[in-house]
Amino acid sequence: MINRRHAIALMAAAGSAYGTSTFAQESKKVAFMLNGTPGDVGWNFEHARGIEQAKAAYGDAVQIDTFTDVKEWGNGDAEQLEQLVAADYGMIFGCSFGYMQSMMQAAFAAPNVKFEHCGGYVRVANLSTYSARWYEGRVPQGIIAGTMTKTNKVGYLASFPIPQVLRGINAAYLAAKSVNPDVEFEVVWLNAWFAPEKEEAAARDLIANGADVLLAHTNSTKPTEVAEELGAFAFGQASDMTAYGPNATLSSTINNWGPYYVRRIGAMLDGTWETENTWGGFADEIIAAGAFSDQMANRTFLQASDTVERLSSGQTHPFVGPIRRQDGSAWLAPGETASDRDLLKMDFFVQGISSVIPSGGN
Repeated sequence: MINRRHAIALMAAAGSAYGTSTFAQESKKVAFMLNGTPGDVGWNFEHARGIEQAKAAYGDAVQIDTFTDVKEWGNGDAEQLEQLVAADYGMIFGCSFGYMQSMMQAAFAAPNVKFEHCGGYVRVANLSTYSARWYEGRVPQGIIAGTMTKTNKVGYLASFPIPQVLRGINAAYLAAKSVNPDVEFEVVWLNAWFAPEKEEAAARDLIANGADVLLAHTNSTKPTEVAEELGAFAFGQASDMTAYGPNATLSSTINNWGPYYVRRIGAMLDGTWETENTWGGFADEIIAAGAFSDQMANRTFLQASDTVERLSSGQTHPFVGPIRRQDGSAWLAPGETASDRDLLKMDFFVQGISSVIPSGGN
């Protein structure tokens, strides 16, 4: 967690790392940093699709460039940001959580450059954050998983033990439990966003342990492919992954970044850009539910579809009490709805999940 003391240290480090370079003031060059290559589905593909929408919207009015395979956690992102600032990019999007510290440092060092960080929570005058309420997408998935499982065991491939991921696990579990009191979740931590070999091995282990439905907060298609091979079910993450598991895929959560990129680049061009935090879900169309498989019963289809509509309209919320933490302590009182503040600092499993959260998460 970055606090005020860390921020002051980063400001000092920024001055040293970036030297006395002249930073862009009116540059119409926009850069996007991705932590991998777009491929044809998944996290980076959906960002690339949004970038193409921005290019189509503005044509020659702005130069938009994409930089792929930029490593996170200070393992290449800081150097890439220095290069982009030196190359006179006036707006830089960092499309992964692990860029947070390097982007904050760059923002302090280059006050005339506009920075946009996907998935982060640190903002300064020239650093905005944007993210999706992926936990909303887990609610219909949980309902479907709880209904479709025959073994009453659902496997969940998790990336890092951060609030973004924990919200999704808890939302899916509570939704599954609402339709199937006997359902159990087994969570496997991979400590990576994209690790195809690890994802494949984890998916096989989960199915071997009895899971017949898989959910994943990782970026490859391997969980879906393994589910297809072994006769289990799965859900697409970030994209519709039906092509990789036509029989296995029950639905998907699809990211939709294009409208946000068009809006924010437009604000830069017309001089109205200000730092902000955007956290959108179904209502904002930042996420969408993929097609529901015809393998589910009509009753399940209707319940999942209705849930998406109710989440979109604000008629329901994934976290309404009474809800207890895994250790039995009270979290939400009966009828109480979790606030955004509650959700942003979530660091626990809800009662009923027996898996362990590892310490020392990024």
